[in-house]
This record gives sequence, C-alpha cells and structure tokens, in this order.
Amino acid sequence: VDWVDWYSALGFANALSLARGLEACYTLTGCTDGVNGWRDGIHNGCVSATFVGLDCTGYRLPTEAEWEYAARAGTTTATPLGALVSSVFDCETPQPSLDSLAWWCRNAGNRTQRVATREPNPWGLYDMLGNVSEWTWDHYGAYGGAVTDPLGPGTGVERVVRGGDWISVAQVLRSAHRESLSPGDRSSNYGFRLVRTVP
Repeated sequence: VDWVDWYSALGFANALSLARGLEACYTLTGCTDGVNGWRDGIHNGCVSATFVGLDCTGYRLPTEAEWEYAARAGTTTATPLGALVSSVFDCETPQPSLDSLAWWCRNAGNRTQRVATREPNPWGLYDMLGNVSEWTWDHYGAYGGAVTDPLGPGTGVERVVRGGDWISVAQVLRSAHRESLSPGDRSSNYGFRLVRTVP
C-alpha cells in the first residue's frame, strides 16, 4: 500500500480490527467520513487521534521503538546485513548490505515494488528497509533518556516514518534513520505495516 496518510493508516487498522471482531486501537476525531470509516483509502478531515495503548488487542501501527527493534532483528549494524560502504548519498554505488534486502534508488526502477520480493531480515520480516517509508504511531521528537518500550513524545505536530523507500539513498535506509511528516501527507513512497500485541 502506498499513497496513504497517517490518519488513513489508523482508520484502516480500526476497520480491519472491527471486521475481525477485535478492539479498535484508535479514536479519530474530526473525520468527515466517520470515526472508523474507510472510504477510497482516505480519512477526510481528521484532526487528532488517541491511542488505546499497547494493551490493545486490535491492529495498530508499531511504535517507533517497536519498528526499529523489528527492523534491526537483533543486529547493531546500519542494516541487518551489515555496514554500508562509504558512499551513502548516491544511487550508483553498490551496497552489499542493501541490494538483496531492500528496494531503494539503486534497484527499484523509480517506483514501488511488490512486497516480499527481496530477502527478509534475519527474523523473516520483509521490506523493513526500502520500498515505502512506514508510518509509526509516535510524534517526532527526542526520547527522554534511557527507556524501555517508549511511546515517544506525548505531543507534537509531525509523526515518525521509518525505513526509507524506493527513491531513497543508502543513508536513509539505515535501521536507525528517522524522518518526520505531517500526518496528512500522502505520497507514492509512504505506506505502513500493522502489528498486534500478543494477547
């Protein structure tokens, strides 16, 4: 999925949860198509959202910390397959730790690609890096020191996207790289993945 804004990702998570008899993890306000509506992939007019919390058993966006934990898959290097070579700001330099793992500006052909067509990370997760930048729940901002399972800042305007995408240079596809976007932004390189807390 691409061309999806943050509110639409939340709306889809709620709709999928309810369709499967699960709890909706978000309350959206200001949406002109209803709190849990899902019309043409867009949640129109939404102005805010509240999160039930990590105990919610329905589908939800990962927190930024959950996303990075899954992307790293137990590793500490730039990508789960190792370090990047020195030239990280171009689309021509081969990157052995990315080329087989991710769709990025070197190999994506200037468009999104079908999911799960590159190698998975060591935990079997596909497309954590590259293809589309993935929305997370968190506001963009600094974490307040050492924390476990953080939710990120409690307030803010922009939301965090992670993973880089098909148009990104290697530097942006590092497991640690983070970017911020307005929650209403939509583009061919923004998407999402859903998670569930194990009951």
